[in-house]
Amino acid sequence: MSDVDTRPGAILKNNLWTNNPIFMQVLGICSALAVTNLLTNTAIMTIGVTLVTGFSSMTVSLLKGFMPRKVRMMVQTLIIAFYVIIVDIVLKAYLPEISRNLGPYVGLIITNCIIMGRAEAFAQSNGPVISFWDGVTSGLGYMGVLMLIAFVRELLGFGTLFGFQILPESFIPWTIMVVPPSAFFLLGFVIWAGKSAMNRQGAPA
Repeated sequence: MSDVDTRPGAILKNNLWTNNPIFMQVLGICSALAVTNLLTNTAIMTIGVTLVTGFSSMTVSLLKGFMPRKVRMMVQTLIIAFYVIIVDIVLKAYLPEISRNLGPYVGLIITNCIIMGRAEAFAQSNGPVISFWDGVTSGLGYMGVLMLIAFVRELLGFGTLFGFQILPESFIPWTIMVVPPSAFFLLGFVIWAGKSAMNRQGAPA
């Protein structure tokens, strides 16, 4: 067993705030630039990442005793790829338009550092149930930041939220919010705000 606090509440707080994968670890930020122009796309993408992280961590934990050390990373990648393929198939079958909008980014979930990071840092040393919880809460921490960025980008870039018109028609959309560089600057602001708040609480940054 690892010396990490494995109480469910402590894991939740750690992954949502204290050790958030985006603004504390700066992991998985590529998708922040790619899919956060619309809330719907962001929600589906982050739900996919959350499920893949949870089930991958659980599976790695279940199989850790059977993985030869020399090929452990390869086996973990295969496990992650298995769940990503399932997510991709489900999206193509039931949400084809969103699947087309997300394009190759669903497949690129395999390379998301958060998933492999939780498999290595937590699932390799803990039981399957708590590893599943760790994976899901890590995904929720990732989701929260990306949804915040998508909220700002869609609202100011299109005047809508989840495709529904929110701002009056007289509102002039901010073109910069539609292009990827806006996500880069918003992400930087989120990281700065998160770390500043952490410092004010006296926690290590």
